[in-house]
Amino acid sequence: MTRIFDLYISRSAILLALIEGLAIAACLAAAVRFTLPEAPGHHTAGLAGFVPVIPIVAVFQIAFYYNDLYHFAAFRNSLLSALRLGQSLGAGCLALAALYYAAPALMLERTSFLLGLALVAISSGLTRALVALWRTRGPVDNVAIIGCGTLALTVAREINRREDLHLRLLGLVDEAPWQHRTSAGSEPVIGSMGDLPALVEENRVSRLIVAVEDNRRVLPVRGLVGLRLRGVKIEDAASALASLTGRVWLSVVRPSWFVYAEGFRRSKLTLAVKRAVDIVVSAVAIVICAPLVPLIAAAIRLDSRGPVFYRQTRVGYQGRTFQLLKFRSMHENAERANEALWAREQDPRSTRVGRFLRKSRLDELPQFINVLRGEMSFVGPRPERPAFVEQLRKEIPYYDERHSVRPGITGWAQVRYRYGASVNDAERKLEYDLFYLKNMSLAFDMLIAFETVRIVLFGRGAR
Repeated sequence: MTRIFDLYISRSAILLALIEGLAIAACLAAAVRFTLPEAPGHHTAGLAGFVPVIPIVAVFQIAFYYNDLYHFAAFRNSLLSALRLGQSLGAGCLALAALYYAAPALMLERTSFLLGLALVAISSGLTRALVALWRTRGPVDNVAIIGCGTLALTVAREINRREDLHLRLLGLVDEAPWQHRTSAGSEPVIGSMGDLPALVEENRVSRLIVAVEDNRRVLPVRGLVGLRLRGVKIEDAASALASLTGRVWLSVVRPSWFVYAEGFRRSKLTLAVKRAVDIVVSAVAIVICAPLVPLIAAAIRLDSRGPVFYRQTRVGYQGRTFQLLKFRSMHENAERANEALWAREQDPRSTRVGRFLRKSRLDELPQFINVLRGEMSFVGPRPERPAFVEQLRKEIPYYDERHSVRPGITGWAQVRYRYGASVNDAERKLEYDLFYLKNMSLAFDMLIAFETVRIVLFGRGAR
C-alpha cells in the first residue's frame, strides 16, 4: 500500500492507473502513426498529430475513475469491470465531443480516433487482467497488532475491511509479557510481548501497530527501537485508524496525539494561494452559472411561495458569524421562530424543486458570493448555525478547531459521510474535518473538488 494525503491507497489501483495511462497514450499514438504516416524525409511531420492524444488520455482516465474502475470491486468482478469499461468509453466519447465542439484544434483525426478507441478497449481489458493477476501474487505487508483489547480489535476490523491494501493481518500480540491466550474476539493471538522480536522474525512481520489501551503498561521501548532500526514499520493505533479510514477517531486519540502527530501545518504561502484560487474559482463560477440563475429562480417561484434566495446565519472563520446564501429549497416559514432544526436528507420541509436543487447541489451556487467576499472557501468544513455550534462545542471535544480555517462549500466530510442530522453525525463529520485540517493542502483540496464533481454528476453522496 501507499500513503497519499495520509491515506492508505491501494498499490494495485496506483499501478493500474499509471500503466493504463501509458497504454492509452501508446494505443492512440500507434493509431496516429498508422493512419497518418510521416512524409518522406520529414521526421517531424506527424508530431502535431500526437498532441490531441493528451486530452483523450485525461478524459478517459477521469471517466474510468468516476465509474469506480480503479476501485477494488473492479478487480473482483470481471463482468462488472467490462460493463463499466464500456460505459466509461462511451461517456468519454461524449465528453470529447463537447470538448472538440469548444476547441476544434484539439480534435484527433476521425480514423485515428476510431482505431485508437478500439485499441484502448482491448488494452484496458488486458491491463486489468494483468494487474488482477499481480494482485494475487504480488507482495503483501504482514501486520501484527500489539494489544488484545477493544482498540486492537477495532484496528483489526478496519484492516480486514480494506481488502484492497495488500495487508495480511497475522494476529494480535498480547501486551501482557507471559500470557498464553490463543484468541481475542475473532482474531488469533500469535504470542505475547515477551517474545516480540522472535515473533517478528518468525512471521516476517513488516508492520506493527501499537494498540495498547492501558496507559500504565510499559512497552518494551528498547525492543521496539531495535525492530524499527531493522526496517519494521511501527505506528500507533490512532494514526493507523486515521490512515485506514480518512478520519480522526475522537474515541481513540489522546490530547498528546494532536501535539506530536505529523501534519496540521498551514504556511502563509499555502493560505495565500488557497485564497487566490478561491477568488478565481468563485469569480469564474459566478460568470458560468449566471445563465442558470433566472431559470432556477423561475422554477422556485412557480413551485412555491416565498423568496428565491435564502439567508441563514452561520458560524465561520474564528467563530465569526456571517450570512450564508442559498437558493431556497424549503417551504416558506419551514421553522418556527427561534427554533433551529436539523436538516435531513429526505426533509419533508423541502419543496419539489428544492429536493432537486439539494440533490444536485445547485442550491449551493449563491455561496460562491460568500467565497468571493472572503467569508467562505471553496473547500473546508461546512459552516453550522450558531445554536448548533453552542450545543456541539459542549458535547464534542475539539469541535471549535474546525473554525480555525474558513468554512467551505464542499469538504472532506461532505464527500465521505452522509447528511448530518444529529449530534452523533456531527461528531463523525468533525472526525473527517479534523483529518482535513491535519492534511490540509492545495493538492488535497483538488482531490476533494474532484470527488465533489463525481457526487454532483451522479446525484449521490453527502455534503
